[in-house]
Amino acid sequence: MTSTIDYALNDSVGTLTIRRENKHNALGAAELDGIEDVIDTVIADAEIRALVVTGEGEKTFCAGAALDDLESGRISPARFQAAMERLATVSVPTIARINGSVFGGGTELALSCDFRIGVRGMRLRVPAASLGLCYPPAGIKRFVERLGKNVARRALVASETLSADELFRTGFLDYLVDPPVLDERVDELTMHLAGLAPLAVAAMKELVRDAERGVMDEKRASGLARRCAESEDLSEGLAAQKEKRSPRFAGR
Repeated sequence: MTSTIDYALNDSVGTLTIRRENKHNALGAAELDGIEDVIDTVIADAEIRALVVTGEGEKTFCAGAALDDLESGRISPARFQAAMERLATVSVPTIARINGSVFGGGTELALSCDFRIGVRGMRLRVPAASLGLCYPPAGIKRFVERLGKNVARRALVASETLSADELFRTGFLDYLVDPPVLDERVDELTMHLAGLAPLAVAAMKELVRDAERGVMDEKRASGLARRCAESEDLSEGLAAQKEKRSPRFAGR
């Protein structure tokens, strides 16, 4: 990790926090390296069932790529995209705890997570068009896949500022809550996810992503489904249902 990327583990839930509040939690070279270090840690720990991604403070979730690092060449759009893609492909479910407004590539950080919980009063704006920049093609693709063409046009082509209510209506936010109950709602979701069968969750996360991109390989999909059907987790899930108790999944 780095001094500006914090990682904490509570039971089976990891939390990645960008600690750069004075820079609106912008991501420079050190922060992108730190995010990938956290991802490596999550991948190596078979006990982790969910990962929360958030920013420091109450004002900004993330302002995207740090402009000074972009201008100096310390990072490139491709470097930023590579880190986002790694986050998007982590096998455990990921939750963006959106503690404040989202700007620029911070939108993509949120979209790289599986679930997004935001707070009333937040807003979103991608200022690329007002700066003379073209948003990276891979990021545009993610926008369209996750939010559809109309919302992508509003956010990217028109550089509109979208309110929290609009973000909820358009599907950018899965859940919209008052700031005081943000942590409670995040905890509810992570605890629920942590109680599910990890093999099935990972398989369906992967297949939903493939379907979203229109690249599902039927043979590979069948193999993932078969692995779940032959798993100890399925036997445990069926036994728990029959015995009217909570299942104890081991991910095998």
